[in-house]
Amino acid sequence: MEGFDKQIIFEDNHILVINKKNSQIVHGDKTGDDSLVDYIKDYLREKYNKPGNIYCGVVHRLDRPVSGVVVFTKTEKALVRLNKQIHDKLFTKKYWAIVRNAPPKPEEHLIDYLIKNESQNKSYITKDKEKGLLAELKYKLLCQSEYYNLLEIELFTGRHHQIRVQLANIGCPIKGDLKYGFGRSNKISSISLHARELSFEHPTLKQKMKFIAPVPQEPLWQWFEENVK
Repeated sequence: MEGFDKQIIFEDNHILVINKKNSQIVHGDKTGDDSLVDYIKDYLREKYNKPGNIYCGVVHRLDRPVSGVVVFTKTEKALVRLNKQIHDKLFTKKYWAIVRNAPPKPEEHLIDYLIKNESQNKSYITKDKEKGLLAELKYKLLCQSEYYNLLEIELFTGRHHQIRVQLANIGCPIKGDLKYGFGRSNKISSISLHARELSFEHPTLKQKMKFIAPVPQEPLWQWFEENVK
C-alpha cells in the first residue's frame, strides 16, 4: 500500500505501532479486503528484503470504522508478553469521541453489562449480570464546539462495541454511528471514534512506553485537536 510507512508511529525489532485509518481492517475478514496485517507483511518483506513467510502478531483490534493507535509484534515472544499485559490490565487505552449531545455530567465512571447479538453484529446493555459481560469506562468532556462535544474515554474492559454502546446509553451516540442511534452517517464510512493514546511496557526493554496517534485529516477532528486545552 502506497504511503503506508507514513502511518507508522514507532518501529523497532519487536513491535510496530500504527495509526490506523478509519476505513482499514486490522485482520483479514470475510470481505477479503487487504488488512493492516497484509500491509505490514508487505512492508517488512520489502524494507528488510525478507523472503518467505513474515510474522505479524495481532495484539488487539479496532473496529473498521474506528481510527487510531494499534500495536503489532514482530515476534511471538513479544506477542505473548503483550497479551499477558492486556490480561493483567496493564495496557492503558484512551480514546477520543465526537458526540452531538453534551453528556449528562462533565465526567463519569460508567459500569454496565453487555450482551452481543451475533446476527445483528450489535451489543446491548442488559440488567442480567449472569448473562452480560462487565463493561467499564471513564469519560471526560474535553472540549466543545458550536455543535459538537469531544469526549476522552479511558477503557478498562474491551467488550464488543463497548464505547459505542455505553455512550449511546447516556444519550451521546458517536457522530456517524447509525448502528447506535446517530441520525446520519459521516461522509466516509467511519464513525468519529479515535484511539488516541496507548501505554504499555515494552515487551523486552521493560520500559514504559506511550504513543499518541494524530487525529484524522478532517476539519472537525483538526479543530478539536487544536483547541483541546
